[in-house]
Amino acid sequence: MVDNLQLQRFELKYRITSASALGIREFVACHLALDEFSVGKPDFSYENYSIYLDSDDYQLYWDVINGNMNRYKLRLRYYDDRPESPVFFEIKRRSDNAILKKRAAVRRDAVALLLAGHLPEPHHLLSTKPEYLSAIQHFCRLMHDIGAQPRTRVGYLREAWVSREDNSVRVTMDRQVRSKEQSNGALSMDFAGAVAPFEPDVILEIKFTSRYPDWLRELVQAFGAVQCGAAKYADGVALMHGQEATGLSPIQEDLVEKFLRGRRVSRSIGSPAAKADFTYNE
Repeated sequence: MVDNLQLQRFELKYRITSASALGIREFVACHLALDEFSVGKPDFSYENYSIYLDSDDYQLYWDVINGNMNRYKLRLRYYDDRPESPVFFEIKRRSDNAILKKRAAVRRDAVALLLAGHLPEPHHLLSTKPEYLSAIQHFCRLMHDIGAQPRTRVGYLREAWVSREDNSVRVTMDRQVRSKEQSNGALSMDFAGAVAPFEPDVILEIKFTSRYPDWLRELVQAFGAVQCGAAKYADGVALMHGQEATGLSPIQEDLVEKFLRGRRVSRSIGSPAAKADFTYNE
């Protein structure tokens, strides 16, 4: 099993139109190669599903709404409904501008046990790599610390491009992002009645592990893209619940409204590339 996860990276997000996504594809193809999972797929896109966990008071959601720069997400990621396919238990942590990820490939028949609080064991995993056991132990510890349970299922189609020589640069375009409430660990692919927090836009994500390549800066400038927030979990929850969530204080209601209003005006095409001319150094 091949896992090309970038363990630590910088991540920039943009909202673009479908038409611009086609032009960006041509631009990116000059520098990167299609991810192996995108090759041969319609529109070069593969299905991507996640179940996000959170506490009863939605602590991880509010960390996003409040703009906490040191936060994490707990999610289960899967790509199809085949019994032999892995389910990845992932921790995605933000520390200032850096994104750090850990994940473990878990057997499907172990998912319900682990979500119910069973201690992780090596036979629950699809690999004997020590880092996988460490990752699932860390995931379960964080889950227990805040009493996290499944809250939301997110699905979308992902077109992915990667560095030809290594995994230092990854560019993805996510289409048809859908969010739906979920209170259990069922690995469903059903999105009937789901909300679409970013329609009709495509989410462009630029991910790099060291220096920001000059050609990526040229791409952003050429298409007039402006960096913005696009948190699939938080945007979906905010759209599903808005100010109807119980127990919100007036300050919290104002935060949610500002969050949603900011998302509505963050359409990037046609705006100056105000944040495109910076460089992260290793």
